[in-house]
Amino acid sequence: MATFNVLLLPGDGIGPEVAKEVEKVAGWFDKAGIASFNTERDLVGGAAYDAHKVAISDAAMARAQAADAVMFGAVGGPKWADVPYNARPEAGLLRLRKDMELFANLRPAVCYPALASASSLKPENGEQRAVDTQVYTTHEIERIARVAFDLARVRNNKVTSTEKHNVMRSGVLWKKVVTDLHKRDYADVTLEHHLADACGMQLVRWPKQYDVIVCDNLFGDMLSDVAAMLTGSLGMLPSASLGAPNAVTGKRKALYEPVHGSAPDIAGKGLANPLAMIGSFAMALRYSFGLGEAADLLDKAMANVLATGVRTADIAAKGQNAVGTTDMGDAVIQALNQLN
Repeated sequence: MATFNVLLLPGDGIGPEVAKEVEKVAGWFDKAGIASFNTERDLVGGAAYDAHKVAISDAAMARAQAADAVMFGAVGGPKWADVPYNARPEAGLLRLRKDMELFANLRPAVCYPALASASSLKPENGEQRAVDTQVYTTHEIERIARVAFDLARVRNNKVTSTEKHNVMRSGVLWKKVVTDLHKRDYADVTLEHHLADACGMQLVRWPKQYDVIVCDNLFGDMLSDVAAMLTGSLGMLPSASLGAPNAVTGKRKALYEPVHGSAPDIAGKGLANPLAMIGSFAMALRYSFGLGEAADLLDKAMANVLATGVRTADIAAKGQNAVGTTDMGDAVIQALNQLN
């Protein structure tokens, strides 16, 4: 039985609560004889600031670099609103992404049939100015586009590239590089280009027209939140941040996290939906551990739980009884037992 080293960074708010449910699921796979997970814990975000006055310590970073995968909860909250900017909770996640060289962020938006009904479709003292720049190089665009094309080849073989080439120079370069790469190396994959704002509208109008959407960080943040509502709740959206494959081992450094935030308003109340965190672990099974069948099993277990009508508060219909974080995790374990 293969053994994998996992660093668990629960973080703040509801992070520790949903992290417990991932540990529960990992333990099930161990007991089932499918894979063994050696899990270490460390601090990140506000919890790390309270202990070390930094958003993530050098020791925690070293553990992250050595792990087969990092499972990340959530960071932030009003408690740390006034800490120094460089030590803000979010800086811990940014350092992880930078130091681990994670450049590709995958956010699968799955609308489970059981959740179809939940899917939506001036300063006083003078003028101030803030400027943000968006800079992309050919190499940076190519490497993220390759991830998209490779992913499409094992899905429905279609990539939609989104940018704003009509008003942004970075969009002009983005479209050119993706088009050239497609012509050179991925002509077998269908490629289309959508302006990012139009893509947002089309995601609401007709989401099934898309397979893999590739875009820069700015538009990725916005479009993934739009896509999250197609799933019924941000609490349903997992994600994976991937680095480049190692030239020798072929393995990628990777960090997996739910897209939802720390939700300080419900932290400690046992109300959080753990399915995005559990879904992130399913992505780790698939992309870091090479356990595609195990990932399919976990995805099926979550779908079966939802099909039985089990709901946390964020996805419950009006008047429907909602279960807590632990109960939802237990329901997934029960579903795994029935499937195995």
